[in-house]
Amino acid sequence: MHSTTDNTDKRKLLSALCHGSIFLSATVVSILVPIAIWFVAEDAVVKANAKEALNFHFNVWLYGLLLVPLSFITFGLAGGIWWLVHWGLTIWAIFQCLSIPDQAVRYPFIFRLL
Repeated sequence: MHSTTDNTDKRKLLSALCHGSIFLSATVVSILVPIAIWFVAEDAVVKANAKEALNFHFNVWLYGLLLVPLSFITFGLAGGIWWLVHWGLTIWAIFQCLSIPDQAVRYPFIFRLL
């Protein structure tokens, strides 16, 4: 029988991995992490975090497509601000997963496709 601490630690790890995978967003592999966790996890909070991480991936890519051309006009400012925002939100999400493991993270200001 698993202890509550083991389940909480597993929840923290899997949830943080889902959100942390965005640090590899330049690779297609990054989205495979939350997809795999979403399909194999049995924990409802982990599944919710995986789904939210997938939605955040889509948003990062969408805004990236919009802001890269704009960065040429703004001398990199638009892309730099988005880079800081998406990394900042990712760090915040990981911190939330580790601090409040019984609650799924909800990113502010994103479109949710899933």
